[in-house]
Amino acid sequence: MPMKGRDPIRRTLQYLRQGKVHLRDNVQIFTINYTQKGTASKGTRDFIYWNLGQLQYKSPHVQILTFKNLTPSPCIRAWLDTGEEVVMDIDSKTNLEILETIQKVFGKSKDTLAAEESAKAKQDNPANFGEGFLRKCICEVPGQVPCPGFVELPKEMRGKYKSMEKQ
Repeated sequence: MPMKGRDPIRRTLQYLRQGKVHLRDNVQIFTINYTQKGTASKGTRDFIYWNLGQLQYKSPHVQILTFKNLTPSPCIRAWLDTGEEVVMDIDSKTNLEILETIQKVFGKSKDTLAAEESAKAKQDNPANFGEGFLRKCICEVPGQVPCPGFVELPKEMRGKYKSMEKQ
């Protein structure tokens, strides 16, 4: 299927996963104010075009809004879970400078990301079974039918018995 539209690469999962900024858990709402014309908002427009999708993908718990032509100078506002409001001036900054500033102020550190990743990998789900899990077979779970190698199945549960019964 051909990808249509302007710069369709922005809508691929591979591109969205390449985002480097993960917003902290205490950030609830994240707004970006900019103007559609003028050089002061050029970097902000580029940021919204290229990086906002990545930011939304990496931080699904945050409500992200953009406001066009409401303020004369571009700025970012973030509301935290404590009720505080943080305002950043991004006037005449480039796309990458805005990304670095967001990472410094609102982003998770590399240590936090590594700790979250290791905690996520260590989660053992008791419903999983097989090699490398707590149980090798589903028959080890209480309430399940035991393996036919250890306990013979009732005749009603055997396919051979059912097919003989139909004749």
